[in-house]
Amino acid sequence: MDKFIVSARKYRPQNFSTVVGQAHITTTLKNAIKNNQLAHAFLFCGPRGVGKTTCARILAKTINCENQTKDGEACNTCNSCVSFDAGISLNIHELDAASNNSVDDIRSLVEQVRFAPQAGKYKVYIVDEVHMLSASAFNAFLKTLEEPPPYAIFILATTEKHKILPTILSRCQIFDFKRITNNDTVEHLQEICDKEAVTAEKSALHIIAQKSEGCMRDALSIMDKIVSFTGGQLTYQNTLEHLNILDEDYYFKLLDSLQQQNLADAMLMYDEINRKGFEGDTVLEGFAEFLRNLLVSKDAKVAMLLEVAEDFKQKYLQTAQKIAPSYIISALNILNEAGINYKQARNKRLHVELTIIKLCYLQQALELVSNEGGVSKKKLIDSTKAVAFRALPIREATRQEGNKATSVKPSQNEAKLIIEQPKESSIPAPKFETSKPQTAATEQPATSAGLSSLKAIRNKVAQQNKSNNTLAKQLTEEELYACWGIFIEKLRERKNHSAVTNFKLATLKVIDENSINIITESEIHKSFVENERAELIVYLQDYFGNRLLTYQIQVIEREKTGKEEPRPLNTKEQYLRIIEEYPLVKELKDRLRLELDF
Repeated sequence: MDKFIVSARKYRPQNFSTVVGQAHITTTLKNAIKNNQLAHAFLFCGPRGVGKTTCARILAKTINCENQTKDGEACNTCNSCVSFDAGISLNIHELDAASNNSVDDIRSLVEQVRFAPQAGKYKVYIVDEVHMLSASAFNAFLKTLEEPPPYAIFILATTEKHKILPTILSRCQIFDFKRITNNDTVEHLQEICDKEAVTAEKSALHIIAQKSEGCMRDALSIMDKIVSFTGGQLTYQNTLEHLNILDEDYYFKLLDSLQQQNLADAMLMYDEINRKGFEGDTVLEGFAEFLRNLLVSKDAKVAMLLEVAEDFKQKYLQTAQKIAPSYIISALNILNEAGINYKQARNKRLHVELTIIKLCYLQQALELVSNEGGVSKKKLIDSTKAVAFRALPIREATRQEGNKATSVKPSQNEAKLIIEQPKESSIPAPKFETSKPQTAATEQPATSAGLSSLKAIRNKVAQQNKSNNTLAKQLTEEELYACWGIFIEKLRERKNHSAVTNFKLATLKVIDENSINIITESEIHKSFVENERAELIVYLQDYFGNRLLTYQIQVIEREKTGKEEPRPLNTKEQYLRIIEEYPLVKELKDRLRLELDF
């Protein structure tokens, strides 16, 4: 029994012509070999499994081939090609930088570069996953990479180009590999199936290509796994079952239920999907991709972006013509928000069901309407009702007609606020109409009662203002400093000594009967006063009996002179001055074991 070799290794390309989906890379390399314009350092970067290491090995074999073809390909028959295919060639050295990323590993590589090849023209050094090298290893590699011997060629391969130092990038020819398209992947998988005598449906191969996301190695691994699972029969159904992918027929049925606003069928459909073991986020992502394909199918210009199996393309095109673009765009927005919030939801199933409910009644909520050549959204409301306000009578005291003012009796005309019911979901502004009361006698008691209560409130406010005016004090600087001193004593009682010191240093000025200016010497001084703003303004207004009284704080720094101006001593400095002149005071404090609160 022969040993099994996976398809990714068994069918690895051996020539540039067999590389799949990288024609822009292979053509450039073949032309460089034919014209003898090879660089001394290459950098192959791109996603995983797209052929970076394969192209590096083909390049190493081709430049040492003894009988190159006219197209710049290796002959695969000379001693160099045979030894290379057998893995015993001494002209190629591969280094895995993921596990050999230290300075010592690079130094040993540099030491080998000094020796010329025993057979062939070039010695090729392939460094895979080069982004894993440490910064010190990169720096040790710089000089050799910039000026290698004429027989040495370096090929660096990486999936993360942004992690490589710019000094390394500037010394290499950079080749960007792209993802392999679904069509190229399907064609390559079909060739391998024909060689292996495997029966494969094209729709199944297309599902594998979509699942691999442009990675040929992943596609070959998936195909090997499914072929082993099915015994050589690669069908659409067993591929869906093995890859745990939801059939697109479910999405078509779900869309029909949502379009018909049949919530019961939609919920039962999701329950069936959930019973098969599919998670809610898989359903949301799959349905969003399904709607994206529908949106792409609506325009023939972008229908080429539709990456689905050939069996479903016609069905997509037919369904897309029945669905309004407004519904697809709004549904995509809802699904996007649901997918973002899915991980944070505690009840995952309820979260998905609420999304399905929104999609089911989406047609009633949104409508896409034209707006001066553009497109905008408008909410639809079947029956909009205004708020039911009670009609309140409002008496008019006087009405001016021209330049003359004529008095109107309350019993003759009254203004009433009338709210009309809107028609066809339009809500007009409230209208004021003047109408005569049915019976003046019935409304007169309520009106007089309202006026009497309003008059009582006005009289009470007037009495309060009058009492406040009698207790009000005139705002002068003497009264202001007296009030300021009382407030400082309150601060001292609260033991806020830092604020006491700064309040004493403030200068007060009266601007007018309602304004006070507080002058401070610095921003720090100002901050201490600002900290007491809430209590200070209430105290000043109560003291002077003036609710309109306000103050502002102004910072005026004193000009520095040669001689410092004396400042008042704080409590601690006063104590130190006393015990300096009278030492017995300190002795008395120590004997009595007194504690001072500075």
